[in-house]
Amino acid sequence: MPKLVSSKKRLRQERVRAVRNKSVKSAMRTSIKKVRQTRVASEMPESLSAACSALDKAAKRNVIHRRTASRLKSRLMKMANGLTH
Repeated sequence: MPKLVSSKKRLRQERVRAVRNKSVKSAMRTSIKKVRQTRVASEMPESLSAACSALDKAAKRNVIHRRTASRLKSRLMKMANGLTH
């Protein structure tokens, strides 16, 4: 257990941030799964847009690295283009 006041505060901050990061990551993963499970081409743009938005938000909040978000978006786009063609 931390003894210093600043260490105690840091612990509180870490717990709050961990909860926030977990919810952002969960939303991101859920939206990615929805894109991967989409089999109808007409539903793809909405789910793809939601997934890209979730990835961008996670990258903006430093939950994931910006290049990781870019790589995942690229893979989702490739998959979506393969479904529509």
